[in-house]
Amino acid sequence: MIDRLDGSSPRLELHVVSKPYIRYAFLIRDCSLIHAHEAKAAQFAYLSSRLYRRPYLITRRVPNPIKSNPLSRRIYIKSNMVVALSGAIRDLLVKYDSRLKPVIIPSMVSNLPFDPVSKDEIRRRFTGKFLVGHAGALVNRHKGQQYLLEAASILENVYPNIHFLFLGQGEDESWLKGLADGLSNVTFTGFIENLGDYLAAFDLFVFPSLQEGLGSVLLDAMQFRLPIVASDVDGIPDIIEHEKTGLLVPPRDGKALSRAIENLYLSGDKRLMLSENAYAATVKYHPREIAALYLSAYKQILSRLI
Repeated sequence: MIDRLDGSSPRLELHVVSKPYIRYAFLIRDCSLIHAHEAKAAQFAYLSSRLYRRPYLITRRVPNPIKSNPLSRRIYIKSNMVVALSGAIRDLLVKYDSRLKPVIIPSMVSNLPFDPVSKDEIRRRFTGKFLVGHAGALVNRHKGQQYLLEAASILENVYPNIHFLFLGQGEDESWLKGLADGLSNVTFTGFIENLGDYLAAFDLFVFPSLQEGLGSVLLDAMQFRLPIVASDVDGIPDIIEHEKTGLLVPPRDGKALSRAIENLYLSGDKRLMLSENAYAATVKYHPREIAALYLSAYKQILSRLI
């Protein structure tokens, strides 16, 4: 991020920080507002706000339980605003402390570029295949790839032209590849830079997560007009409406995944309906729309201090 943003705007300052983070508090001494996006940043924002009396807000991006120690609770209670990526995260925050009044601001579509030549090359590598894609860190306790492999195993002999591509890497890569050993319809690509090229090449996108704050990659799949099958868990139903913008299935259920994939494989009309509805829904996740929501939040916070 530092490399990509460097020089993009004369108003932008970029700093790499390391522990102890508080020694960098002077960097925000002259700012008007602090925005934290994860736990360590929230600690930094709280301590810096105590030093320089600057307001801060926290965006909570994950549905994991928040630590219940006094410092963590104080960090959230003393914030000027808490933003949740989804309804599931909002509910978690309210349950954590009823004094919190979270507002929901989701992620945005990435407007990923794609190269038609690269897309065609991917299709040529899998000529005649119906490509079912998945993108995410290969960490099964979060992303649930085990159950997509179960679906691939169920469908392998029934529909041999359905092929599953797993994009990404992670701590469970070797284990998941072991589960896939012997399956002729599975390919692991490893980490890839050109996600847009693959999304453009897929026929279907599947997201079998076991926990998910929102599932931002789903927004990108929607923008590429892909029909989607995803787990009915946490924040995913905020963006995928069952039978309208995708199909939702219970988590940890390879059979349910296989049935949903089969359903869409056999019905081009249904794939088209879901993908067009999903694409239309991405309008509200455009970067301009999400930026406007945050700008409104910033102004709201600062206006209270006048």
